[in-house]
Amino acid sequence: MAVSTDPVQLIRFSFYNDQLFRLVIDYGHDRTEGMTNADMIEAISAVYGAPLPRASRAAGEVAVSRLESESGSPLARWGDTDHAAVLYQTTLYATGFRLVVTEARLDDLARKAATQAVRLDEQEAPGREIARQKKEHDDGRAAAEKARIANKAVFRP
Repeated sequence: MAVSTDPVQLIRFSFYNDQLFRLVIDYGHDRTEGMTNADMIEAISAVYGAPLPRASRAAGEVAVSRLESESGSPLARWGDTDHAAVLYQTTLYATGFRLVVTEARLDDLARKAATQAVRLDEQEAPGREIARQKKEHDDGRAAAEKARIANKAVFRP
């Protein structure tokens, strides 16, 4: 039996309008155990080049997404105007590493669409709840009427 040397534990693909816009790559803890942050940055830099200088978020910049907050602490960033790669140190279950690679334009469109979907869900929720309650009430009345008809036909005191 051959032992796998692939460090990737899981890859998640995200699409917007049938176009790939994000890869989330979780590296297996057993394949990165003992590696330092510098080791990981060096390995990723071999593929993406030198990391970008660390910069704090500018005023007015997009807020941290749920994915970013769940990913852990950002260690290094690579990219250009079209693409970005961010290496995170995760601590959810055990210390590990995650690489998130995005296509900037589609990522921005997907974020806007997700925000719009949440807004519409919140806006339409009361109407959906009223419709659900009405359907439940109507279904109950229909079931009761069906039972009444069936029972009335065979009832003999």
